Amino acid sequence: MKILLIGAGNMGGAMLEGLAEYDVTVVESRSSRREELAGRYPEITLLDHIPSLDGYVVLLAIKPQSLSSLETEGEAVALISILAGTPLAKLREHIAAKAYIRAMPNIAALKRKSVTSVTGDESFKAQALKILSSIGKAIWLSSEKELDIATGIGGSAPAWMALVAEALADGAVNLGLPRGVSYEYVAALMDGMGALLEEEHPALLKDKVMSPGGTTAAGYAALEEGGVRDSFIKAMEACYRRSLELGK
Repeated sequence: MKILLIGAGNMGGAMLEGLAEYDVTVVESRSSRREELAGRYPEITLLDHIPSLDGYVVLLAIKPQSLSSLETEGEAVALISILAGTPLAKLREHIAAKAYIRAMPNIAALKRKSVTSVTGDESFKAQALKILSSIGKAIWLSSEKELDIATGIGGSAPAWMALVAEALADGAVNLGLPRGVSYEYVAALMDGMGALLEEEHPALLKDKVMSPGGTTAAGYAALEEGGVRDSFIKAMEACYRRSLELGK
């Protein structure tokens, strides 16, 4: 399977590590970025222009506002777009392909641990999931509405989790723990919680940790007083609304 990656910025570049098993051609307009990628991935083909799409599965990783100015020729085997808030109907207007897929990976693709939301034409479902599973876990969703909702928890939440991680470390530093040690704890905490949550409901896990009148209960009460739960719910709502706005 031949893959044409159009755009190798933060997210497009993050996906390259997992795509090593495929025949990959990368289109990147910046010469400095092409030189950087050539050093890291000598096996891939690097171009400064878009070739004919015939015979390629196209991975589209440009900025959403650049879609209208994109010029292409030929018809792709399939188009997999990671453009935030860009609906399938708009993709069909600008790029010719036999099948269309929308996907939303996250920055953990750098470590092949992305959780990627996927939806689109059922005819290319299996192939899309196989390609996107190379960078982590790929979850098929039944509609674009579900994908727009999942954009928050799958695509944007890593930034929110980074905020949580930084805040926890700052709290520990404020009490006297060295910052390097604090970040070491936070990184291990996030990794361990991910493994636990694959097997345990979050509420049950919370109850196992929080004993009556203990330190966890005291901290939990402080979080509730600060409206942390409500803030995350509102963050999801704001992300969903913004995703819809970008699609207009």
